[in-house]
Amino acid sequence: MGVFFASICFGLVPYFSRGLTEQGVAPYAVAFYRYIVAAVVLCPLLFTHRKAWREIVWGLSAGAVMGLGWIGYVTALKTLPASTVGVLYMTYPVFTIVIARALFADAPTRRASIASGLIVLAAIIAGSPASVPIEQLPLLVMSLAAPCGFGFGICVLVHKLSRIAPLARIASVSVGSILGLAPLVLRSDIAELLPGNRSDWLLIVGIGLITALVPQLIYTVCSPVIGTSRTAVVGSVELPTMFAVGIFAFGEAITSPQAIACALVLGAIAITRSRKTRTVPTVLAKSPNQ
Repeated sequence: MGVFFASICFGLVPYFSRGLTEQGVAPYAVAFYRYIVAAVVLCPLLFTHRKAWREIVWGLSAGAVMGLGWIGYVTALKTLPASTVGVLYMTYPVFTIVIARALFADAPTRRASIASGLIVLAAIIAGSPASVPIEQLPLLVMSLAAPCGFGFGICVLVHKLSRIAPLARIASVSVGSILGLAPLVLRSDIAELLPGNRSDWLLIVGIGLITALVPQLIYTVCSPVIGTSRTAVVGSVELPTMFAVGIFAFGEAITSPQAIACALVLGAIAITRSRKTRTVPTVLAKSPNQ
């Protein structure tokens, strides 16, 4: 239930993200707000683990890449359907496998390769002209910066951060995201950073607490207890949650290609269920927002 609840919270990101961008908040500021709460709350842990400075530097680097990549995700959500952007975000395991192979010589398992093929097919279907107008294809490409950045983050998590405590990993990545986004925030006008209505400050609180810090803590505690396979299957509720946000919050109609793409992604996650979960290709068990 903990993983289920956390995954639903992760799936609510489009609601808060689009709510802020519609008020004129810049996409990089939205990304900044998502990571700032966790960074401030968990930053003291970095001093506790300061002897593991090499691991912390890796975490900071991964966080910076993830934070900057998230700008593409938020930008795409301003225009594209939440369901389409959600499917494209779920391509992160494909990027993870490619990056792991290239940087860490980590060969994918057969199941991971098959699952990646299904995910690529889902992305092609979701991004087809039947779902997205041709003039919006650049936004689709831009949105892939987020899963690519997260794929790099997972590789660093698996190969470089395993020696420090889980909360310290979240701290290093969150602080790294803030550091990566800070130059853009500092150079911005105040109108690009703050929502037009005071009531919309609740969206800033929500994106930092409801979609980040709280579910991250719950996920970190619960996922090791139930194991990678169950985490992968239960956590897959995140994608249907994104679809639900599109339908009920934004009045979007789910097309047949989008529904097929969602089914392919969920199928890809399901086929990776295995007791042998030692390497990066099992990242389908990791939440895209962890």
